[in-house]
Amino acid sequence: MAFGDQPAYLRVAGDLRQKIVAGELPPHTRLPSQARIREQYGVSDTVALEARKVLMAEGLVEGRSGSGTYVREQPVPRTLVRTGYRPAGESTPFRQEQADSRVKGTWESRSEQVPADAAVARRLRIATGDRTMRTDYVFRAQGEPVMLSTSWEPLSVTGRTPVMLPEEGPLAGRGVVERMAAIDLVVDNVAEEVGARPGLAEEVLALGGVPGHCVVVVTRTYFAGGCPVETAEIVTLADRYRVAYHLPVK
Repeated sequence: MAFGDQPAYLRVAGDLRQKIVAGELPPHTRLPSQARIREQYGVSDTVALEARKVLMAEGLVEGRSGSGTYVREQPVPRTLVRTGYRPAGESTPFRQEQADSRVKGTWESRSEQVPADAAVARRLRIATGDRTMRTDYVFRAQGEPVMLSTSWEPLSVTGRTPVMLPEEGPLAGRGVVERMAAIDLVVDNVAEEVGARPGLAEEVLALGGVPGHCVVVVTRTYFAGGCPVETAEIVTLADRYRVAYHLPVK
């Protein structure tokens, strides 16, 4: 489709987007009203409404109840560093996800025994319905939520051991490598997949984002001797983080 053949609402959204990016409509500025857009661009109310919807879906503007639609302040993306696993004792779970050692990270967690669904069972190479220890995390930096993580460990591996609960016991809060070493399992490989999808409402709300925003999802699985011992999904807002891989050359 040639540019001139674009639907009118995309042309209007494109022009408004350019003004936002160029700073002609700076953060916290009220977006022109639907009536103003209609008059300025010579389009219908429907086109003006659809153009505003595009900008909202892109996260460039946000609606404020009873006030109107305003240009959002765009966060400066931070780096989410991926380096495979870290040696035992080197870092906490939060530190494993951060590029800046000065970041003061805290996290909240909750663990419970749950049956593995089909996707988790496939990644852990266990049967659907087998028991796992699921742990949900909310990670914060300077008090602000920055990422969510959910991990699953097969209870056939960790059950009735001192590391069955990741955040309790003598190795509470340590990484997977160190915890598994405590039960004589040597983590020797980690696999990750990175993707993006629309954020679930509860995810976006927990991360302080705007409904409809996309999230980056890092799916990670640790292996010991070829057997999966932990799998996890790390979720963060796509407009706040860039995933960077630092991998050793062998």
